[in-house]
Amino acid sequence: MSFTFRLARPSEAADADRVLRAAFTPYLRRLGREMPPGYYGWLPASIERGDLFVADEGGVVVGVAATERRDRELFLDRLAVDPAKQGTGLGRWLLQRLDEVGTARGDHSLSLITAEMMVHLVKLYASHGFEIVHRGPPDHGKDAHIRVHMVKKL
Repeated sequence: MSFTFRLARPSEAADADRVLRAAFTPYLRRLGREMPPGYYGWLPASIERGDLFVADEGGVVVGVAATERRDRELFLDRLAVDPAKQGTGLGRWLLQRLDEVGTARGDHSLSLITAEMMVHLVKLYASHGFEIVHRGPPDHGKDAHIRVHMVKKL
């Protein structure tokens, strides 16, 4: 596997949307929801702020990490791997790169929220050093599935 980790380019919003949709459509369906059109309409602004990272393989976007800078913390809003690359270690590789980004920026931690029922994701993040700090219903109210807030100290 030979990936390049970098900030997304403005011209890659559609590529990021493709990877996010492919990765998150099954996730949302397990939560009993469908992805509406325009769901990732925020991508261009995220790219402009420098908050969207991609894994590039031979000029093709195969992974996406949507982040948000918070006070001394890097929040991971979405981590998506193209289904053709799932199971290859790309998700773990992206998490390692985000550790490097957070450390270079002087952040004290990485954090994320995922659905508790996505046991495989909770296990992935725990194996990368994240710890559950809170459980509860989602703030958005679009479904009632319990979420876990996980934090990793840098």
